[in-house]
Amino acid sequence: MYQYSTGYSKSSFFGGVYMRSLSPNILYVDDNADSCEVISFLLNIADNKYDVTTAESADKALSLIKVQNFDLYILDYRLPEIDGIELCRLIRKIDTVTPIIFYSGAAYKAERERAMAAGANAYLVKPNDLDNLTETVKVLLSENAQSDVNHYQMSG
Repeated sequence: MYQYSTGYSKSSFFGGVYMRSLSPNILYVDDNADSCEVISFLLNIADNKYDVTTAESADKALSLIKVQNFDLYILDYRLPEIDGIELCRLIRKIDTVTPIIFYSGAAYKAERERAMAAGANAYLVKPNDLDNLTETVKVLLSENAQSDVNHYQMSG
C-alpha cells in the first residue's frame, strides 16, 4: 500500500462536530502496484493537499473504509475476487454520497453503464482519459464539498 500524505487528518473534532480538513482523502483501488504508485504520484502533483491511500484488492479497500473516512474513491473495474462493480455496490450500501470514479482499461459501453448503475459518478478509461482524471477528481471533490456546506446550512 502506498500513501502520500500531507500530515493532515481527514476530519477533526471541533465543538462537537466533525469538520473536514483541507486535505481531501482519496482511496485508489487497483490490483496493479505500478498503477497505484503512478496515480498516487500524479494526484499528488496535481494537488499536494490530496492524501492518497491505495489498496490492491477490494477486501483491503473495504478494510480501510471501515476505519478511515474518504472524500473520494477511484476504482478499477477488474479486481481479483471482488470486481470493481461489486465493490462500488458495497461502498454505496454504507456511503451514498462520497463520489466514486472508475478509472479502468475496461472501455466497453456496457461496462461503463454497469459502473454508473452501481453508483459511480464518473467513468474514465485507462490510459486515454489520464488527462481528465485530475480534473474529474477536482470537480467531484468540489461538488461534494459544496453539498456538505449546503447540508450544514439547511440543518444549522
